Amino acid sequence: MDELRSWQQETRELYHLRKGGKDGNFLVVATPGAGKTRLARTLIADLITRREVDKVVVVVPTAHLRKQWAQACAPSGIKLNYTYENGGGLAADYDGAVITYQAVGSAPHLWRRLCTMQRTLIVFDEIHHAGDGEKLTWGSALKAAFDGAERRLLLSGTPFRSDGNPIPFVRYDDGRATPDYNYDYGKALADGGVVRPVVFPAMDGESKWRRAGAVETTSVMLTDTDKKTTPPALRAALDPTGLWIPSVLREANEALTVARVDAPNAGGLVVAARQQEAYAYCDILEKITGERPAIAVSDEPTATKVIESFADDDSRWIVAVQMIAEGVDIPRLTVGVYASNIRTQMFFIQVTGRFVRMRDEEDETTARLFIPSIEPLLGFARDIEKTVDAVLADEEKRIREIQKDANEGNLDGELSLLPAFETVGSSEALHHATIANGEAITTEERELGQAVLDAARGAIPRSITPESVALILKIGNVTHPAPRPRKPQPKAPLLDDQKKETRRLIQKKVSKLAAIKKVPHSHLNNDLNTTLGSKVDSETLEQLNKRLSVLDKWLSEV
Repeated sequence: MDELRSWQQETRELYHLRKGGKDGNFLVVATPGAGKTRLARTLIADLITRREVDKVVVVVPTAHLRKQWAQACAPSGIKLNYTYENGGGLAADYDGAVITYQAVGSAPHLWRRLCTMQRTLIVFDEIHHAGDGEKLTWGSALKAAFDGAERRLLLSGTPFRSDGNPIPFVRYDDGRATPDYNYDYGKALADGGVVRPVVFPAMDGESKWRRAGAVETTSVMLTDTDKKTTPPALRAALDPTGLWIPSVLREANEALTVARVDAPNAGGLVVAARQQEAYAYCDILEKITGERPAIAVSDEPTATKVIESFADDDSRWIVAVQMIAEGVDIPRLTVGVYASNIRTQMFFIQVTGRFVRMRDEEDETTARLFIPSIEPLLGFARDIEKTVDAVLADEEKRIREIQKDANEGNLDGELSLLPAFETVGSSEALHHATIANGEAITTEERELGQAVLDAARGAIPRSITPESVALILKIGNVTHPAPRPRKPQPKAPLLDDQKKETRRLIQKKVSKLAAIKKVPHSHLNNDLNTTLGSKVDSETLEQLNKRLSVLDKWLSEV
């Protein structure tokens, strides 16, 4: 059984409580990297084990994701055929198949017949793709194919479409999708151990292009462009024969070199607009690094293997044309270059999602995604950075409150671990005895009296006390039953736990400052040690708070 994160377990319980949702549709919206696939395979295993479904069909946006889903479900004992072709037979030893939206779009009636022959769960990965396809026919094809299925589980990180078209099987309220469970980037960042922060270096520059025989130039920066001039200005900036994109790739590579000091296998991704540019960017990066980047384009039959190989090795760069926009899990990606001409929020969030996945719970690095300094990309980036700042502020406030509560007994208000006198500790207060009518009534005897009162409430006057009943029972030599469990009292936070939380916040702020100053974490940690004259592992809580203050000062100065 998978060890689920708290949000996944909550969603799992809600799914079963609602019996798969209204009309069998259950929409889960979760930020990239949060673990939608793990949640889905757990629900699949649940439904098969409970005999609530017989088969499962997973529908994915790209062919590359077919094998990835089959591999992800295998540890839970779920066998999915990821090479199934329309019209073929599905062997009895499979639990189901993984197919693409395109395959369903080309044969909806085949899939309607297959999924109504047995009770079938349909899992839509990135359901917002349901409106894609030639003349937007995939949406209607999916309805024709799967509206008769037993259950439908809808997964998405961006539950909307740039063209505004409705998504099949999704409920809407005032034009907005209504998820059954929503786990956004802010929640994931606050939970810790799920996603990491990301910053967006916005690159300015001068763009020139020719229109009707005349050369046009943005005044100084790409931020000066408007809706009319943005497309040609961006196209000129992304042209590999110009100066803008090579300079951005050089700076991004320098950032990757810095990142690899702390994480030697950190990787970089360039998202290109077209295949021609992708190959040209590879040439530029090879000249810069001396290493040929991996390249993944849809026309290459080996693209899936290229992505798998890059995910597992320690090479520096991979260049892709949309193939790594969503669904692909490469946690070592740390630096990116947004060299696409797509300016929709949905695609921007999907690309950003490739960089926020954490390697492990100890990974506190901050990702960097270089973007052109144009709207609306700047607006999308600002929204994400505001979330990062808000989460850090909330986390610091929470830690300060914990420290304040733990230090309320310190009259001078200082977070000092060396007060004028030192207490070793004390136990919880225990009730020894109550004196009633000259007799000592023990705790156990009083609790027996209270139990009798509770059982006979209404038949005994309220003026009778537990002690009075206990005294009567004592005279009658009545044996006391097992004592009632005490209500647990809130525990004071341990010093070790306070220090651990504070060190974690320090590391996050170091990561943020390292990303801004383009230096390795280790350099900043050394500077902090020199400034404070101590190392973080051996510092008192007061010294750790001083380290936080120094970091805040440095951050305010950049």
